[in-house]
Amino acid sequence: MSKKSFIPEKLPVKVNYDSLIKEITKAHRALASLDALISHLPNPELLGRTMQTKEAVLSSKIEGTQATINEVFEFEARPDGGKDIEKKKDISEIINYREALNLGINSLEKTPLSENLVKKLHAILLRSGRGYNKAPGEFRKIQVYIGRPGASIEEASFVPPPSNEIISLFGNLEKYLNSNDERDRLVQIAIAHYQFEAIHPFLDGNGRVGRLLTSLFLFERGLLSHPFLYLSEFFEEHRDDYYDLLRGVSEKKDWQAWIKFFLFALTTQAQDAEKTSKGILDLYEKYKEEIIDINSIYAVNLLDAIFIHPVFSTSSIRKKTKIKNTQTFFNLVAKFVKAGIIEDSTPNKQRNKVYKFTELLKLLNK
Repeated sequence: MSKKSFIPEKLPVKVNYDSLIKEITKAHRALASLDALISHLPNPELLGRTMQTKEAVLSSKIEGTQATINEVFEFEARPDGGKDIEKKKDISEIINYREALNLGINSLEKTPLSENLVKKLHAILLRSGRGYNKAPGEFRKIQVYIGRPGASIEEASFVPPPSNEIISLFGNLEKYLNSNDERDRLVQIAIAHYQFEAIHPFLDGNGRVGRLLTSLFLFERGLLSHPFLYLSEFFEEHRDDYYDLLRGVSEKKDWQAWIKFFLFALTTQAQDAEKTSKGILDLYEKYKEEIIDINSIYAVNLLDAIFIHPVFSTSSIRKKTKIKNTQTFFNLVAKFVKAGIIEDSTPNKQRNKVYKFTELLKLLNK
């Protein structure tokens, strides 16, 4: 006999707010502190691309990819430079995640979080790598189940709703996400995250889409002026708790334990993001002072560019510096090497050289 599929209750659900006051307060305080820092950034891109790449690496790692943040940056500096086929697949999945995040950010200026947008995000996530044959951008049309590799449906740890229930359930989730009925927005996204994972609307990529939606919701609702808060690192570090607590909602309707965990994740990651952001900004200010001695009107252009692309080839970064004269550009790169800001990671090559901004990479890998 086949194991029965689980159909989550429609939203909203009843939440005991009295037992969550402490966690809600801490999470809002941590988010407000992070937002105070990032809302005053002179150039949000100085943090945005590197933080997004870190999140893309960690979110994809939960799904089994094996590429590091350094490898992604190195690949983008020279896409044809080595790397085995499996590694390239991993890196392409990570780059897809970052692009989906960017599409979401840009789309929210014109459209709310909706089924249409979620499908677009999914289509980008799965357009290459291992998911291209898993119906990118489409809700699943078959029953699926979650379990260890090779397990039958009877041995599954979770059997999501049948495919004919997805449209109704997702419609309810979409309405809930865009409503103002829930007393607290952080509780709202905690509930919505569970619901999305329980519905499991896609054949593959549900975890990544669910994590993307959290970041986009915080941004759309104005809780963060730039979406620099990501939960993948916390979920990866507390993977067993994460899945146990999701299961606790499905099996025992234990919303309180799940919501407390989610709020703690928000608090922890907001504090970590603020610490990382401060470290990056301190590094930027330090070098902004030092490059005065380089005595070039283009020095800040190159400094900004290496904060956004901490591993680069001269060809991959040239346009971003807006330096038209070739010799001026190469001379400036040489001066940055001499000043110890960047290092030449291909000293034996004369052409297609690759450079690393090691101090920034160390900060991102902490």
